[in-house]
Amino acid sequence: MRRRNLSLVLHTVATHGPISRAGVASRIGLTRSAVSTLVEELDRAGLLVELGPGRPGTVGRPGSELALSESGPAGLGAEIGVDRLAVCAVDLRGRVRVRAEEPAAHRGSAPGPVLRRLARLCARVAADAGREGLRPAGLTVAVPGLVARDAATVVRAPNLGWEGLDARAPLAQALTLPVTVANEANIGALAELWCGGHSPAPRDFVYVSAEIGIGAAVVVDGALLRGAHGFAGELGHVPVRPQGLRCACGGRGCLERYAGEEAVLRAAGIDERGPAGVAELRNRAGAGDGAARRALRGAGAALGTALAGVVNLLDPEAVVLGGALTELAPWVVPAAERELRRHVADPARAAHGGIVVSGLGRDAALLGAARSVVQDVLDDPLGAAPAPA
Repeated sequence: MRRRNLSLVLHTVATHGPISRAGVASRIGLTRSAVSTLVEELDRAGLLVELGPGRPGTVGRPGSELALSESGPAGLGAEIGVDRLAVCAVDLRGRVRVRAEEPAAHRGSAPGPVLRRLARLCARVAADAGREGLRPAGLTVAVPGLVARDAATVVRAPNLGWEGLDARAPLAQALTLPVTVANEANIGALAELWCGGHSPAPRDFVYVSAEIGIGAAVVVDGALLRGAHGFAGELGHVPVRPQGLRCACGGRGCLERYAGEEAVLRAAGIDERGPAGVAELRNRAGAGDGAARRALRGAGAALGTALAGVVNLLDPEAVVLGGALTELAPWVVPAAERELRRHVADPARAAHGGIVVSGLGRDAALLGAARSVVQDVLDDPLGAAPAPA
């Protein structure tokens, strides 16, 4: 009960702060005395800070306001992409305090060297965060592939060429931190839920992560729908042309072969890959280049075809488009919405809801990874937060 109440106080300050003890008490239904005792414990743990008297305007003397600490426990997040490694440290208030990124070519790379480079990058970010008074409480790593329910095993990541890999153990050993491994689309969806900036924030939505591969995540009433094996959301390997191109997963006609980043760049006749290639495609499309616009319309149509089945099956409140294709949304989304209207059971509903473009872009999975560690601290302040030095 004490752990639960500590979490209630911390979550209330996170959501409504700065806020007084009386304000916390009124929101969670505890006495002010009980809240004060809990606040003292959280203060000693370095999780809360006192900001001083609040603004006047209420009856009696304004109470001292509370806020989450800008120092102390922090979340470390990392992303292993096909074309990059990225790491960031986020404080309890959700602010990115340190960030580092390295370009890379990971397709077909042996996992050992990649994980060692990632461990070095994480150690560098953790050291920089330490100089700002932050203590990483853990590390979450986002990967573009199927992750088992043990939050350690990469069952299959076709675009990396990895199978049956325990990605957690070598990182935990190198960094001496709790490590969690997560699917990049799942963790990107949680980033949308926590810091996507939607007003009002949807509680039931499908998040599409469109990079070199295409993943998706389903959020139902604010929680991830993981599936029996933890593999729900593999939208990129839904066939949109059953007799079409062979895919890295072994199937044919997968959405990824028509709407993935590399497929779209190839269709547009652009040799450059990664962010530079996407920027070139955006510039060409903006200038009216026919090949670029046809490639983007084709990607949008394929995406809309795949999403129609998802919308018919799940009836989500929203479809959120994230990843590299957010930069190309002006040309991709209209074609996708046309296909949705053609194939969903209620075209008026599809036209009304439409596709929402994420404001988090390529960093959604990275931010979600770091924020997931912060959420663990908020959920279990005594168990997840590292002790003050």
